[in-house]
Amino acid sequence: MGGMTFLIILLVIIVVIALKSIKVVRQAEVYVIERLGKFHKIADAGLTIIIPFCDHVRSVVSLKEQTMDIPPQGVITEDNVTITIDTVVFYQITDPAKAVYEIQSLKKGIEYLAITTIRDIVGKMDLDSTFSSRDAINTKLRVILDEATDKWGCKVNRVEIKDITPPADIRDAMEKQMNAERNKRALILQAEGEKQSAITIAEGRKEAAILEAEAEKEARIRRAAGEAQAIKEVAKAKAQEIDMVYESIKNANPDEKLVQLKSLEALEEVAKGEANKIFIPFEATSALSSLGAIKEVLKDDKKNN
Repeated sequence: MGGMTFLIILLVIIVVIALKSIKVVRQAEVYVIERLGKFHKIADAGLTIIIPFCDHVRSVVSLKEQTMDIPPQGVITEDNVTITIDTVVFYQITDPAKAVYEIQSLKKGIEYLAITTIRDIVGKMDLDSTFSSRDAINTKLRVILDEATDKWGCKVNRVEIKDITPPADIRDAMEKQMNAERNKRALILQAEGEKQSAITIAEGRKEAAILEAEAEKEARIRRAAGEAQAIKEVAKAKAQEIDMVYESIKNANPDEKLVQLKSLEALEEVAKGEANKIFIPFEATSALSSLGAIKEVLKDDKKNN
C-alpha cells in the first residue's frame, strides 16, 4: 500500500514538472525567459522547454503592430492660443529584450515622449498652421518618436492627429470666417458665371453679326455679278443688233444721198430729245444744205403734179 502511494506521488511530481517545463508560445508573440533572475533567451512561437524552478517567463511580448491613444493635451501655440490635440500612435516592438529591460514601461515612455514632442512642435506654430499642416506635424512626430524609441527596441510606424480643438470663442470666430469665405466664393462664382454668360451672349451676337454681314456681302456680290452678266448680255444683244443693221445696210448698197437723208432723219430724232443744244460738225453742213435743196425740189415736183 505504501509503495502504491509513493508511485502516485512520484507520478504527480513528474506531471507537475512536465507542465512547468513545456511552454507553448502563440503566433505573433514571444516569451522573454530568465534563468536564475538573468535574461536567458527569447522563445519564439511554438513549443519551448524550460527548466522548472530555474527558468521562468519574465514577460510575454506581442510582435503585432499596436496602437496607443494619447490623452487629449492642451497645447499653447506660438500666437498664445490654447488648443487641445488628440493623437494616436502606431508602434511595433522589434527587440523584445530591449522593450522589457531598457525601460520600466514602454507604453508610458511613448506616451510621455509623444506629449512633450507635440508641445514642442505645435508651440513653434501659429493657430492657422496647426490646422493646415497636420501632415507635417504627423511626419515630425513620427520621426522624433521613432528615433527616441529605437533604444527601447520599438519602431513607430505612424502618428496621426485625430482632432485639434480650439477654444469656443476662437471656434466661433473661425466658423464665421469660414461662412464669410463660403459666401465670398459663392458671390465670386456667381459673378464669374454672369460674366461668362455675358461673354457667351456677346460672342454669339458677334458671330451672328459677322455671319449676317458675310451673307449680305455674298448677296451683294451675287447681285453685282448678276447685273454685270445682264449688262454683258444686253451689250452683246445691242452689238448683235448693230451688226445686223450694219450688215443689212451693207447688203442694200445705199448711195450717198440715201445715207445723207437717213443722217438728217437721225438728227431730227436727236433734236426731239431733252438736250438743249446740238453741235453739228462743220463738214456736215454742206450735206445738210444739199439735202435741203433736194427736199425743196421734191416738194415742188409734188405741187406740179
